[in-house]
Amino acid sequence: MADWKANLLETDDAIRALLATVKRVAVLGIKTEEQSDQAAFYVPQALASAGVEIVPVPVYYPDVKTILGRPVYRSVKEIPGPLDLVDVFRRPADVPKHLEDLLAKRPRAVWLQRGIRNDEAAEALARAGVKVVQDRCLMVEWRRLGPG
Repeated sequence: MADWKANLLETDDAIRALLATVKRVAVLGIKTEEQSDQAAFYVPQALASAGVEIVPVPVYYPDVKTILGRPVYRSVKEIPGPLDLVDVFRRPADVPKHLEDLLAKRPRAVWLQRGIRNDEAAEALARAGVKVVQDRCLMVEWRRLGPG
């Protein structure tokens, strides 16, 4: 794909267009209700309140079976059905460890939360045809540019 850079979404218009189509979001690195004061819990909680279907994919908490009342999956590729977006709550250096899993599932888009930027991983996803947003809070952008 020669024009892979078009999959790196940086403008308000591009992000608005993406958010207008998002109905189902896997959250990689989601926290549990016990960590409700952390962004990795309250961001997906806010999206769920806005009507978005959240699919929890925690990295830790091996005994947890549900988060936000939804069944937990241990990898993105295990999730049945298509995904509009994977919202990533991982340190920038940890993002490449999830590339194989993300590429196996091929979500329409991957969103790296505020403070998370990994240009190499973003390029690999973009070259595979996956749209990528980096270093932005999905909750903030949803409220600012989203469909509701």
